[in-house]
Amino acid sequence: MAFTTPPHLTWKAFVEFEKNSDEKHEYLRGEVWAMAGGTPEHGRLAANAIGELRSSLKGRPCVVMTSDVRVRVSDTDRSTYPDTFVVCGKLITDPDDENTIVNPVVIVEVLSPGTEASDRGEKFAHYQHLESLKDYVLLSQKEHRVEVFTRGAGASWLMTPYGPGQKVPLPSLGIELDLDALYFNPLG
Repeated sequence: MAFTTPPHLTWKAFVEFEKNSDEKHEYLRGEVWAMAGGTPEHGRLAANAIGELRSSLKGRPCVVMTSDVRVRVSDTDRSTYPDTFVVCGKLITDPDDENTIVNPVVIVEVLSPGTEASDRGEKFAHYQHLESLKDYVLLSQKEHRVEVFTRGAGASWLMTPYGPGQKVPLPSLGIELDLDALYFNPLG
């Protein structure tokens, strides 16, 4: 059953709208838009990231979430479905929606031609308002390249790029991911 996207919704109305929708939508201050589907490469990279994160966090009080779970940035009235994210300790949900998370420690986005500008710019600007967020990770589809943005003092973020053969540290989790494992493709 397809739904017409309303022109403007409050956050509470959006939560209700999303419950009855067959597709996922992003939200920004009342504006609502449907999310596009991903490519096989995008899906493979996201799945590899989920697998590597889960394996690296085994035995720790952290959980890895998929893009089926929404994250809300209350300060800027924005919600998204990151490709994957990690929550450690207590899982905190939005007061108006028990299915929306507000305390990710790490967010991972796979860069696509249609989303790269937003993932690097507008979306990242919103994510920076999440006090819990310590590391923001971007995986390139064009090359074997990972960029990790780590929260510094005040409002500063340090970006460190990684390439083939390198380990990708995530300081907030106390782990390293194997970049080559993130890009592993047994199909060629």
